[in-house]
Amino acid sequence: MDLKEIQNLIKFVSNSGVAEVKLETGDVKITIRTTLEGNSHDITYVQQAPVQQAVQQAAPVAAAPAVAAPVNANVEDNSKYITIKSPMIGTLYRKSAPDKPMFVEVGSTISKGDVVCVVEAMKLFNEIESEISGKIVKILVDDSSPVEFDQPLFLVDPS
Repeated sequence: MDLKEIQNLIKFVSNSGVAEVKLETGDVKITIRTTLEGNSHDITYVQQAPVQQAVQQAAPVAAAPAVAAPVNANVEDNSKYITIKSPMIGTLYRKSAPDKPMFVEVGSTISKGDVVCVVEAMKLFNEIESEISGKIVKILVDDSSPVEFDQPLFLVDPS
């Protein structure tokens, strides 16, 4: 792809309202991400060098002595928690409107069927309901953040 084709692709993606596009042609990879807030467009694009050239251009690295990382005895055990995951790709909102309170906070007690957030996908707002009852112990995604399918959103203590 030449520079003009890349520029045209960026313009097309920014005008389409799509959050992210990944394109691979041959040995070139391009990722275009757009963040739409109001009327402003924040566009970032990344073009990676072809794999063969990247390997040839890499400078040799001197071997560093192996250092054992200290084991942290205070590591949290999240295995007892249940994860609420995103059922779709979109933008996560933790409240129904800018002037409304958050659906849930850390420490909130939820029941099966309670709305925990909203995911916007293609201009549709989808309420995400909890499939379990328990207490929110950790929120893993910020408000107005893009989310992927099956991305962890909340940790819930079912006890």
